[in-house]
Amino acid sequence: MIYAAYGFMILGLLFFLGTVLGVHRFPDCYTRMHGAAKGDTLSSILFIVGIILAALHHDHGHYDVASFVRTAKLLFIIVFLFIASPAASHALVAAGFARGISHWQKREGDSPSPVEESQE
Repeated sequence: MIYAAYGFMILGLLFFLGTVLGVHRFPDCYTRMHGAAKGDTLSSILFIVGIILAALHHDHGHYDVASFVRTAKLLFIIVFLFIASPAASHALVAAGFARGISHWQKREGDSPSPVEESQE
């Protein structure tokens, strides 16, 4: 079970890395917020599942009330993240849209994407 815990934690960290790269590479606040919201939610949930599995492994099969309470708390955190992170991202994007922040438009001097280069 500990290897599954480590696997979930590593997978969560890889999704965090993808989120960071997406926020760095995307052109405007709307696409950055989309990448941050999706990646942050998924990677946090994966990492917390890894923590749950690691904590259950360290109990050595002796499950008492404290281990169930700890697991329940972590599951409530997962539910909260699953609801709150997309809602907060939507609120930030709506505020940016109300403020008048425009969407990214490709301009004449912008470098082509790798997909566009391969089509030429």
